Amino acid sequence: MLKAIGVASIEDLFSDIPPALRFKGQLDVPEAMSEWEILKLMKELACKDDAARYTNFIGAGAYDHYVPSVVHYVLARSEFYTAYTPYQPEVSQAVLQSIFEYQTMICELTGMDAGNASMYDGPSAVAESVTIASGLTRRKKALVSRTVHPETRVVTRTYAAGHEIDALEVPMENGVTSLSGLEKMLSQDVACLVIQEPNFLGNIEPVDEISEKVRAAGATLIVQANPISLGLLRTPAEYGAEIVVGEGQVLGNPMGFGGPYLGVLAVKDKYLRRMPGRLVGMTNDNRGQRGFVLTLQTREQHIRREKATSNICSNEALNALAATVYLSWLGKQGVKDLAGQCLKKAHYLADGISHLKGYSLAWKTPFFNEFAVKCPLEPEKVVKSLVGKKILAGYPLGRAYPELKDCLLVAVTEKRTKKEMDELLEGLEGLA
Repeated sequence: MLKAIGVASIEDLFSDIPPALRFKGQLDVPEAMSEWEILKLMKELACKDDAARYTNFIGAGAYDHYVPSVVHYVLARSEFYTAYTPYQPEVSQAVLQSIFEYQTMICELTGMDAGNASMYDGPSAVAESVTIASGLTRRKKALVSRTVHPETRVVTRTYAAGHEIDALEVPMENGVTSLSGLEKMLSQDVACLVIQEPNFLGNIEPVDEISEKVRAAGATLIVQANPISLGLLRTPAEYGAEIVVGEGQVLGNPMGFGGPYLGVLAVKDKYLRRMPGRLVGMTNDNRGQRGFVLTLQTREQHIRREKATSNICSNEALNALAATVYLSWLGKQGVKDLAGQCLKKAHYLADGISHLKGYSLAWKTPFFNEFAVKCPLEPEKVVKSLVGKKILAGYPLGRAYPELKDCLLVAVTEKRTKKEMDELLEGLEGLA
C-alpha cells in the first residue's frame, strides 16, 4: 500500500505533523487478546452495570423507566435492526413509515408542526436548534439558562463557537431561570433563549413570563422538554416555544454507558427548511397508493456542503423506532398515567425527606419527578454510604454547581415502589 501511494514508510504519512507534537514511545494499552479473553473481559465490564442490580434514584438526564418486552421484540426484527438509510423509498417503506409515525407522535406531544428523525442525543439537538435560530434571525448571540443540563450547555458552546455564535449563560434564582437576569441580557442581537422544562434541577420554570420577554425581544424560545412530563404539563407550543428539543432516552430506550440515545427535535413551520436530520413525508404513488419518501433533503449528503443545514450524516432510526413502539404501547392515556405516577411518587418521597431531621428541600418551587435535597453531610458521602444498602441515592449537585455542594438531586420514576422509597428514607435518617 505504501508503494502504491508513493511513500517510503508509515512515518512519512505523518510528515505534516511537527516532530515536537508527535507521540514517542509505546501507547499504554493492553496486549492483544484472544477471542475468549475478550469475551470474558466484556462480560466482566457488563456486570458493572449497577443500575440493574440497585434501587436507582439517579436521574440527571438518564432515567430508569420500564421498557416493555414488545419494544425489544420489534427492534430485533431483521428488517428494522439491519436497515440503513432509506435512500430508495420503493424498497424502504417499512422504515420510512416507522419514522413518519415517530415524527407524528413527537409533534402531538410537543405541539410543533414538524419533527425530524433524528439527532444523536438531547445535547446535540439543543446545539443544532441554536444554529437554526441564529441562521433564521441572522443574530449572533444565544442565551442558555444555567438551569439547563450542564453537559448540554458545554456541547452548545462548542457548536456555537464553530458558527461564530456567542453562547451566554443566564443566571438562575431559586432553582429556576432568573427573570431579572434574563431581562438584562435580552437585546436586539439575541437569536434565542434555551430553557429546560422541567429543568435539570427538576423544577418547573416560569414559562409564561420567560416566553413573554423572549417574544418582546424578537428572539426564538427553544425548550428542552422531558417527553414524559408532557403527559401532564402544557405543550411547549402553548406557551410560545418555536423549537422543542429533548432527550428521547425516556421513550423506550434503556439506560446505557453513554447511549446510544435519541435527540428529539421539532419546529414550527417557519423553521422547517432549516431543520437538520431527515424528514419523512407521506404522498401517493402513480397508482394512487399511499407511500412514504424522504423530503426536504438539506443535509450535506444531498446538496452542496456550504448549503447544508447540518453535517450530521447519521440518524438514530432504531432508537426512534423504540420510541414509536413505546408510545404506541402506552397510548395517549398511558402517557398521562405514567407521568402522573412519576409526579405522585416523587412528591411522596420529597415529603418524606423534608420531614427527616437535618434534611430539607432546596427550594419550594414546583417540580415534576426530580428534586434537590439539602443534606446534613456531604452528598458524596450520602451516596457512598447507601451503595452498601444497594441504593443509588442520587446525583451530588456540587459536581456541576459549586454553589449547591450540599445538595443531592433525587429522581423517581414509575418503577420505584413505596417499599424502595421507604428504604431510602430509613437510610437517609440513619446517616443524619
